[in-house]
Amino acid sequence: MDHLVVVTGGPGSGKTTLLDHLSGLGFPRTPEAGRAIIRDQREIGGTGLVWKDARLFGELMLQWELRSHREAADRPGPVFCDRGVPDLVGWYLLQGEEVPEHVAEAARRFRYHRTVFVAPPWPEIFGADPERHQSWDEAVRTHAAMVEAYPAYGYKIVELPLAPVAERAAFVLERVHAGH
Repeated sequence: MDHLVVVTGGPGSGKTTLLDHLSGLGFPRTPEAGRAIIRDQREIGGTGLVWKDARLFGELMLQWELRSHREAADRPGPVFCDRGVPDLVGWYLLQGEEVPEHVAEAARRFRYHRTVFVAPPWPEIFGADPERHQSWDEAVRTHAAMVEAYPAYGYKIVELPLAPVAERAAFVLERVHAGH
């Protein structure tokens, strides 16, 4: 699955802005699971929210990422993925919980390009919104959890520069087209 390129990191680090920019350049992308799940669960009065039922939220996230992977696998690449299955491993690490075996197995089986781009915490652009309630401290800890999770499954981490979105996109495309 070398054509599936993950962009991950903590909340408020510019991932979605970068992915929207790449999409505007004509590259396919996957949607972010967390925001969609929160929106859907709020709309239906569901309990699959991290602050109501963290386990259910984790399972919903896993199912979303598996479905996104399957759909993206059939598209020509590169396809940019707003997070990936190993993000769930990072999420469990962030919660201070043991990673369930089925989540670890999913991270082993559902593969992406070996280079994973990580957006580092960036205080100048960080902010909360209706679907993002995390604090700056949690954003920093999320970044650290992703940097720990992906290499454990054989991925190489490349940090995105703290730069305008067009520069970030050029940075990513240069490395993807070079095969890194």
